[in-house]
Amino acid sequence: MDTFASQIEEGVKHAVAYLQTKKRPLLLATSNRWSGEKGGEMPKSTQLAHTIAKKIPSATILDISQLNIFPCEGNVSTERGNSCGTKDAKLKDAEKNPSDCHRCWASVNNPTDELWKVSKELLASDSVVFFGSVRWGQMNSFYQKLIERLTWLENRHTTLGEENILEKIDAGIIVMGHNWNSSQVLVTQKRVLGYFGFHVANDLSWCAQFTKPEDETEISYVNAAKEFNNTLARL
Repeated sequence: MDTFASQIEEGVKHAVAYLQTKKRPLLLATSNRWSGEKGGEMPKSTQLAHTIAKKIPSATILDISQLNIFPCEGNVSTERGNSCGTKDAKLKDAEKNPSDCHRCWASVNNPTDELWKVSKELLASDSVVFFGSVRWGQMNSFYQKLIERLTWLENRHTTLGEENILEKIDAGIIVMGHNWNSSQVLVTQKRVLGYFGFHVANDLSWCAQFTKPEDETEISYVNAAKEFNNTLARL
C-alpha cells in the first residue's frame, strides 16, 4: 500500500505535469481552519493548492472558505418544477457576469453573495481543480455548499436542454483525509463532476489518507501533520 507521503508526491507530480499544458487553470480550495490557531494554520488541502499554484504561474487560486457564498435555495425540485438556471435567474451585472451565463436565484436574491467570483474565473478557465478535506466520511461543508450553488451549470444542459458550457473545461478533485472514506469520496465526487458536464481528468483527481478508520489517537493527527509538512518541503 502506498504511504501517505508517496500518495501526495505522486499526485502532485501528475497534477503539475497536466496543468502545465493548460493556459488558464483555476484552483479552488474549500477546506478551513480557525485562523487564530498558532498564528493561523492552513488546512492541508489548501497548502497543496498553494504548492501546486507556485509551480503553475498561470494558475488562479481562490479560497472558498473566505468568500461570502449563500446556501443553495433548492430551486431544483419544487412543486412548480425546476427553476434552477433559467434565463430569468441571470445575474444582471456586467462586472460580475461578463460571460452572461451566471444564472442563480441565490445570487439574484442576495446582493452580497460572492459566488460570481467563482463563476467569473471558472467560465474563463480551461481547467479547474477542487481541493478539500474529508469530514465524517464526505467532503467538507464549504465544498458541498459550492457544488450545490453551481447546480445551475448542470441544469442548463440536462433539464433545460441548452448547451453544456463546461464540456471544454478539464476538472479534477484532490481529496485529503485522515482516517476514513477518502477513496470512496474521490469516486463519488469524480462522478459528480462528470454529471456537471466537465471533462474529468484522472491526473487531476486523487486522494491521500494517513491512517485506518479506527485510529483516532491524538498522536496520529500529530504524525500526519509532521509527515505532510516534510513531504511538502521535498516538493
